[in-house]
Amino acid sequence: MMSGKHREVNIYGDIKLFAGTACPELAAEVAAYLGCPLSGRDVTLFPNDNLFVRLHSSVRGQDVYVIQTTSKPVHRNLMELLIMLQTLRLDSAARVTAVIPYLCYARSDKKDKPRVPITARLVADMIEVAGADRYITLDLHAGQIQGFFSIPGDVLTAFHILTDYTKKLLPHMRDPVVVAADLGFAKKGRNFAATINAPIAFIEKRRSGGDDQPAALTLIGEVNNRDVLVVDDEVDTGGSVSQAVQLVKACGARDVYLIFVHPVLSSPAEKRLSELPIKQIITTNTIPIPPEKAAALQGKLKVLSVAPLLGEVIIRAHQGRSVGEMFDE
Repeated sequence: MMSGKHREVNIYGDIKLFAGTACPELAAEVAAYLGCPLSGRDVTLFPNDNLFVRLHSSVRGQDVYVIQTTSKPVHRNLMELLIMLQTLRLDSAARVTAVIPYLCYARSDKKDKPRVPITARLVADMIEVAGADRYITLDLHAGQIQGFFSIPGDVLTAFHILTDYTKKLLPHMRDPVVVAADLGFAKKGRNFAATINAPIAFIEKRRSGGDDQPAALTLIGEVNNRDVLVVDDEVDTGGSVSQAVQLVKACGARDVYLIFVHPVLSSPAEKRLSELPIKQIITTNTIPIPPEKAAALQGKLKVLSVAPLLGEVIIRAHQGRSVGEMFDE
């Protein structure tokens, strides 16, 4: 086993770290963790909206990692990632890994209606065709998206980062209970609750008529006179979590904490969240939050960094070591 690991290190040269323009702060944190500077590149947007990428130095024979989240503007950021991957492949990199903290189109993971696409599969195919040998991402909306990739990858979770922070808050809470924002998140919600040794409750939601927006109908579990931790994987426009918070408050909840991984925060999310009776909003930096949106949340926002997690996984991937050991798997 050890000789195989050493061979893998020898096959792939030094780490070369590149960043797109979507999450420069997160990329800089990962580089600092690794003690490895970000490699130079030019990303040019021409007047006709075409993108052009040029590397400042050769990556021939190197182990290359490209950090690029695919949040808004989605198509600019996705296309930039694809072009960077192809540029590195054509420059004869030994191995190219796409590090995608937030993967776009993850909600389009199945044909739930006639005559609709499975866009998450298309995105996976594009990343592979562009030149990625591997991928690293965080908290996919649906586990089956892993099966859309034909290349190996590491699908990580930031929930241990969120639970570690939450445990520090527990001594100041009264009878805390975790509430899964919908039944589709029940398993992850239960795991979150088990990790912090708290009971679990669920919100049942249904779509009515031709309206695509779900309505929160029923709370399954007890929250009366208890502090509540509403958990979800991402918050987009904030409609679902707003209904969830209002429902638990109507059922007698005391302080409410909102916890999620991906802060998509499409308009009018910041307005909705700022108007809710929430004590704290806890999320991560898989997607950069514009200063004006952070300011609108009136000091309730706590952003935890995923940089150490990504940095450690990059080191282990480079050295051919187990990533599962980080999570006792």
